[in-house]
Amino acid sequence: MDQTTTTRRGEATRGKTRLDDALLARLDAWWRAANYLTVGQIYLLDNPLLREPLRPEHIKPRLLGHWGTSPGLSFVYAHLNRVIAARDLDMIYVCGPGHGGPAMVAGTWLEGTYSEIYPEIGRDEAGMRALFRQFSFPGGIPSHAAPETPGSIHEGGELGYSLAHAFGAAFDNPDLVVACVVGDGEAETGPLAGSWQSIKFLDPVHDGAVLPILHLNGYKIANPTVLGRMADDDLVAMFRGLGWEALIVAGDDPMPMHRLMAATLDCALDRIADIQAQARSGAARDDAPRWPVIVLRSPKGWTGPKEIDGKRVEGFWRSHQVPVTDPRQNPAHLKLLEDWLRSYRPDELFGTDGRLRDDLAALAPQGPRRLGANPHANGGMRRPLALPEMRDHAVAVAQPGTVVSEATRVMGGYLRDVIRLNAAARNFRLMGPDETASNRLDAVFETTDRTWQQRIEPYDVHLARDGRVMEVLSEHLCQGWLEGYLLTGRHGLFSCYEAFVHIVDSMFNQHAKWLQVARTLHWRGPVASLNYLLTSHVWRQDHNGFTHQDPGFIDVVLNKKAEVVRVYLPPDANTLLAVTDHALRTWNRINVIVAGKQPAPQWLDIDAAVRHCAAGIGIFDFASNDQGSTPDVVMACAGDVPTLETLAAVSLLRRHLPKLKIRVVNVVDLMTLQPAGEHPHGLTDRDFDSLFTTDRPVIFAYHGYPYLIHRLAYRRTNHPNIHVRGYKEEGTTTTPFDMVVMNDLDRFRLAMDVIDRVPGLAVGAAHVKQMLRDRRSAHRDYVVRHGEDMPEIRDWDWPYGTAAATDTRSG
Repeated sequence: MDQTTTTRRGEATRGKTRLDDALLARLDAWWRAANYLTVGQIYLLDNPLLREPLRPEHIKPRLLGHWGTSPGLSFVYAHLNRVIAARDLDMIYVCGPGHGGPAMVAGTWLEGTYSEIYPEIGRDEAGMRALFRQFSFPGGIPSHAAPETPGSIHEGGELGYSLAHAFGAAFDNPDLVVACVVGDGEAETGPLAGSWQSIKFLDPVHDGAVLPILHLNGYKIANPTVLGRMADDDLVAMFRGLGWEALIVAGDDPMPMHRLMAATLDCALDRIADIQAQARSGAARDDAPRWPVIVLRSPKGWTGPKEIDGKRVEGFWRSHQVPVTDPRQNPAHLKLLEDWLRSYRPDELFGTDGRLRDDLAALAPQGPRRLGANPHANGGMRRPLALPEMRDHAVAVAQPGTVVSEATRVMGGYLRDVIRLNAAARNFRLMGPDETASNRLDAVFETTDRTWQQRIEPYDVHLARDGRVMEVLSEHLCQGWLEGYLLTGRHGLFSCYEAFVHIVDSMFNQHAKWLQVARTLHWRGPVASLNYLLTSHVWRQDHNGFTHQDPGFIDVVLNKKAEVVRVYLPPDANTLLAVTDHALRTWNRINVIVAGKQPAPQWLDIDAAVRHCAAGIGIFDFASNDQGSTPDVVMACAGDVPTLETLAAVSLLRRHLPKLKIRVVNVVDLMTLQPAGEHPHGLTDRDFDSLFTTDRPVIFAYHGYPYLIHRLAYRRTNHPNIHVRGYKEEGTTTTPFDMVVMNDLDRFRLAMDVIDRVPGLAVGAAHVKQMLRDRRSAHRDYVVRHGEDMPEIRDWDWPYGTAAATDTRSG
């Protein structure tokens, strides 16, 4: 790589830094030590300091890990150490390249953090042997910068999210600098491409800074990268169009590259300081500032073998993973590996006891300034969240079904007060893809605005430099920002249309896995839960049609470990308040709340709602008529529309079959259906049997795909008698009631199911079933003619209210 290709740096550098020869030599030595440790982790089982010639038994039997990106990551780590120490920076390092784990582990071991957290991995030869042995080894650590890696908030196994995580960490952290290395393979992903727009949401007054370092080593696993093949002028132009100032560092000769990287890094940090100082002085501006981004071009597999068996390795995709693949079996390759390791001159780097030379160790920052020890990255910055009294927002319900309200609109008033109470602490944000008002949460705009750093026109509404609401039409960015925000100690909520939260299925998976592992690490502090509000849901997407109708995110969530995930289906506004208040108080979890935004009947007063949600499941006494006896049938429901249709079915049955004993069971917390041994919220078999009986038919109206209820309850005694109705992939642009009819979740179908399954009713109640079938058919004729639901559907209300109607009994 020609050193003369480093365009644009000179004109951007303000006050170039010159490293004296001694400091340059120490910096390069630290980098060599990191590279040596990286190769050692991939290959060595023993003989960590090459005290004797390398033999096959010193090599791991299974070679796992990735070399190609690691030398560039360690190069950045070394230079960040220098500027942190020189400028006393509060900085964390987000490692985007997916398999950079050995480089990050090497850096934290060299700085001492790793041995402090894991005393069994000492800073001597024995510790180095243990460090090498554990990497990608049974009982050891993963090959990524996983939760086990100190200083990491980003699991790089799935590419595309590093920059969004970095910005999430910087929001409301005014003194923090987040250095984020973006791999050039990762840069090809859609989420990462969208993440460059995050600077339009970064407030230089109250937020910290993100310094992206786009690492272009030119190749992915087996192909060149798109950005790696772009000319420097084109990269500069591309980033300028995106609002960035690109500073390019390119070459392959280590010593000039060290000087160039130091000068460019100082230039970038000076520019960040200037932007923040100007903004914090109160100077007016019309547009987002132009933040710096460093483009680092270095060979893939830098400093590794140039060729193996006559084939190019360094600077090519063959260096991506394990360049020397068979050193245990091939003596020539064993010699090649030994020469590679010795090229770093480990005897100059480590003393006779295996410890890093004191003058090299002194290059790292001290205490919590070390990249591996920064509390922002290790869960040590948890900030308390002040919450309002939810009862102040409750809907007054004197009798069930007599009040109509919009559940998420009530929730919006609660969130407004959450934002107001935490305005000074700056520790709560609401994120969503352009849907805050659409999802009826617009009460929050009474106390805050949407954050916006670009030009604001006089006619714009609810845009401000310092808003607490973050809207961007990218579910990936909303999720990534919120994850970074939570992992660095703050709180938030992600509101999304139910069908489109699937866009972040895999991001959810990664965060759930992160939390599962992090919970087991004593040195990682707890972080606020990731809270989803899924609304505009499947049953009220009648206007948008089939593409917007999908409740399957719940199924994805319930694949994860019980200690991590919760799913709540509040049936009305007061239960939504109770669930939201609870979710915002939790730690180290993912809470999924599914609630409608349309006007709907309200069933429980606030006290009953709190009791009901605390239990997670309970009998609706106001709708049941089996008191003091065994029911003939259990009508169960989970979700707001299924609850409405269940209660409407109950009203039909009680009117036409008054002797039928019906018990109505409402499920708020889906996890209660699992056995107690499977989930901490699960009911014991005794409690489950007391609610659902051991032998009576259960007609279960469920918000999502029916099989999930069977999956949760298949071990229960009465499971053979549970018949579930739910979404079965039928939908279109139609009326709200026609949607439930199309999926056989409507009140008429549920009532017919009861007649079909309660012994003795099939013949005696045949006339009732015929009436139900006829009314179902009449509905279809009516909506086709009139384009709306029948008046008896639109205007239906619960006819059996009592003074004690809001009482519920839990299992």
